[in-house]
Amino acid sequence: MTGKSVQKGAAASISRRHALGLGGAALGAALAAPSVARSENARVSWKMVTSWPRNLPGPGVTAQRISDRVAAMSGGAFQIRLYAAGELVPALGVFDAVSAGTVQMGHTASFFWQGKIPASVFFTAIPFGLVPIEHLTWIEQGGGQALWEELYAPFNIKPVMAGNTGIQMGGWFKREIASLDDIGGLTIRMPGLGGEVMRRLGGTPVSLPPGEIYQALQTGVIDAAEFLGPWSDRAMGFQKITKNYYTPGFHEPNGTGEALFHQPAFDALPSDFQSVLLEACRAENAFALTESEWENAGSLVALQQQDGVVVRDYPADVLARLREISGDVLAEFAEKDPVSRQILDSYQSARARLSPWSDVSLRRFFRARDKPA
Repeated sequence: MTGKSVQKGAAASISRRHALGLGGAALGAALAAPSVARSENARVSWKMVTSWPRNLPGPGVTAQRISDRVAAMSGGAFQIRLYAAGELVPALGVFDAVSAGTVQMGHTASFFWQGKIPASVFFTAIPFGLVPIEHLTWIEQGGGQALWEELYAPFNIKPVMAGNTGIQMGGWFKREIASLDDIGGLTIRMPGLGGEVMRRLGGTPVSLPPGEIYQALQTGVIDAAEFLGPWSDRAMGFQKITKNYYTPGFHEPNGTGEALFHQPAFDALPSDFQSVLLEACRAENAFALTESEWENAGSLVALQQQDGVVVRDYPADVLARLREISGDVLAEFAEKDPVSRQILDSYQSARARLSPWSDVSLRRFFRARDKPA
């Protein structure tokens, strides 16, 4: 299957309701907003490029839904035309296109820019880091947003959260992982700091754009691949290649997507259109996360019962070593530059504050709720 056929398959698997994402209560909320979101006689047309195949369940749908929300909330006066990965710029060219002002907006994930901006990875996920509600709390309440904006400011980019695919799975492996020795020699698609952790265990991480993962796994260019969760992964067709699906997603406990705005273009918007854009992204954070949770649950069952997929746990000794190496990677990461140190300190401070509450409120509740009879 080629990258184009993956995109077609993903598009075919998504219903009109999901593509628009403005049904029921969501549509009512979007359509109720135009009366407070119109600039007199102003009309704006933007271009958005993404890192995703068109209408890919999860982030591809989110990107389209943001465009639809902005149009609805502005009474049609603010239009954003979406270009999927490769239609206008390559999947991994989104950041540069927005930075240069070639387009006004992008939708992508921050860890793709690790080579350019090492600290960018923190604004998607880091190994054994914050889960979605904790990450959102850090960004909104713990100073994360200000640090993110400071990090991207030299590139003329304003970033915001824009959707969330939730906790990720650990990935698809052509052979079972029974011990640490089984990771040695593996070529695995795993971007971000998780890839660096795998490298130190003897693997070879690669960062492929989403549309190229299937073919690389199918043809043996890579031995394993992580992407998102069951909903998006099943749409990509990975279950046709291997039945070994690993958990937990130690490398990505959160799935925040980012919207990138060319700062001069954003500053030139009327203030009410700025508010429309920001609120459309904020609304998508909640909607996309609930959608992913719901669809992941259903797709996990389908993968197991219809496709013969076996969900496997990383062995305990492998997880212990992954956790240990992750700590080493983060410690070294802080030495890269003062900004990285500042962001890591902020992130770890948020985790230290939130973890005890997450333990008392969530972990212990789940243990009580799901205790076997």
